Amino acid sequence: MQIQSDISLKDYNTFGIKASARYFTEVQSPQQLRELIISDLYKNNPVLILGGGSNILFTKDFEGLVVKMGIKGLEKVKEDESEVWIKAGAGENWHQFVLYCIENGLGGIENLSLIPGTVGAAPMQNIGAYGVEIKEVLEGLEAMDIATGEIKSFRNDDCQFGYRQSVFKHELKGKYIIISVTFRLQKKHTFNVSYGAIKDTIEAMGIKELSIKAISDAVIFIRKSKLPDPEVIGNAGSFFKNPEIQEVKYNTLKETYPTIPGYPTLPGWIKVPAGWLIEQAGWKGKRVGETGVHKNQALVLVNYGNANGKEIQHLSAEVQKSVREKFGIDIVAEVNIV
Repeated sequence: MQIQSDISLKDYNTFGIKASARYFTEVQSPQQLRELIISDLYKNNPVLILGGGSNILFTKDFEGLVVKMGIKGLEKVKEDESEVWIKAGAGENWHQFVLYCIENGLGGIENLSLIPGTVGAAPMQNIGAYGVEIKEVLEGLEAMDIATGEIKSFRNDDCQFGYRQSVFKHELKGKYIIISVTFRLQKKHTFNVSYGAIKDTIEAMGIKELSIKAISDAVIFIRKSKLPDPEVIGNAGSFFKNPEIQEVKYNTLKETYPTIPGYPTLPGWIKVPAGWLIEQAGWKGKRVGETGVHKNQALVLVNYGNANGKEIQHLSAEVQKSVREKFGIDIVAEVNIV
């Protein structure tokens, strides 16, 4: 395990922000991670665990230790007539893992195709897309206790999943590092095509037979048509969470804005698409210097090449302010701001 100094993080974040880390290393096994967390370097510096860098905005240099999660590996741990349990290392690329499952006829995560990031980061915020969330397929995970170096197993219920939430973002934040995740996947497929434009896209693509690959192909097509490629335009995907508001407030807003979309969640609560709110507030496609709101998806803030993190953070604050003033709704950043 090599410790590097004053390393550029530009290639380690999908916003393409120019920032540096005072110290940087990549761990490729639980043993390396255990050796690292007992070191003086780890104990005496701020630490940032980095996956794919797809959910982070650097607003300054990181004056501490950045640890790139590189633990790989795929293992079939259990199988029966209808299901297969696959254990994946936290450093595995998420989309490549989805494709691996599809190639092996394992269903359950095809709707989550093309989401950037790593397997280990997926349960932290309970990633979701097109009607599916990670909590629906996660059997459990292993995480290392930073205080002791011991590996603890967490069941699905232990993770306390919510909308883009888990126990690792709250009570256990900074206390554990996820090293592997086990998924419960289906041999007998149940297709979820009711959310968004998946069904229409499959038909438009001329796909005759519904399959997990067809759904994946449709999701990839939709995401590519709406979301900019980070290799071309720096971004972190959806910057904001979709807010949940009380049904009473939603009904009041609907009197003024009859087309406002909403999706019931818990009794008495409605989820409103943040992208719609941002678009109605006039931000879709708007450019401010080297930053902007993407022309095809208002949820996405972009770096046109030379923006710094503080400029993108300022843009996000202005978008939040506009939505609050127009609708009385607070939208919260999904991206971690460092």
